[in-house]
Formats: sequence, C-alpha cells, structure tokens
Amino acid sequence: MPSRADRLQPVVDLAADKAEDATRALATQQRAVADAEHQLAELRRYRNEYAEMPSGIGVAELLNRQQFLQKIDMAIVQQLGEVQRRERALERARVDWAEARGRAKALDSVTAKYREQERKSQDRREQEQADERSQYRRTTSSSPTHE
Repeated sequence: MPSRADRLQPVVDLAADKAEDATRALATQQRAVADAEHQLAELRRYRNEYAEMPSGIGVAELLNRQQFLQKIDMAIVQQLGEVQRRERALERARVDWAEARGRAKALDSVTAKYREQERKSQDRREQEQADERSQYRRTTSSSPTHE
C-alpha cells in the first residue's frame, strides 16, 4: 500500500507544474510591460524630436504640424493605456505566481513531513523487531536444554 507521501506526490507534481506555468506567465507579462514601456518611450522621443524641428512660416505647414503632433499625442495616450493594462496583467500574473508557488511549497512541506513521519515509524518498527529478536535470543539461550 502506498504511503501518504506517495499518494500525495501526484498532487505535489501538479502544483509544481502549475507554479512553473505561473512563472512562465509572469515572465511573459514582464516582457509585455517592458515592450509597451519601450514603445511609449519611443513615441515620446519621436514627438519631442518632431516638435523641436524648425518649421516653415506658412499657415498650412503650421496646421499640418499641429495635426501631426495631435496624432502623436493620441498615440501616446493610447500607449499609456496599453502600459497600464499590461501592468495590471503583470500584477495579476504576479499574484497567481505567488499563490501557485505558495501552494507548491506547502505541499512540498506536507510531503516532507509525511516522509519524515514514515521514516520515524519505520525506524521504530525496526527497533521493536531488533528488541524482539534480542529478547527471543535471551529467552532461548537461558532455557535449560535436555540431554
């Protein structure tokens, strides 16, 4: 009959797999946030460079420039929203990872405790058996023999 630790092992393995999946999801979300922040920084840099470029004197050129800057500003606002959305997803992934990791560690701890209890129980049984053998030898060696 399998021990409690052995019966629990598939659950421990499943929890470890889920913790690994959560780790991968967390890393994916971290990369997504970094990518979104990089894209935002690029948009801001591009906007600043474009705004600092010397412009012509014409009204039409000035209006075109203002419209283009407004489009860049809208793209920046949209990208800010994307960064925030990615950060929320990252936080959810971080919570999921922490929970999965906690479950896996708790199950590992329980399994280790069960294995330690099983080892101690086995040690006691072996000691009892050794004591019984020793007692048996004493009683058989002290009993009189018939010649």
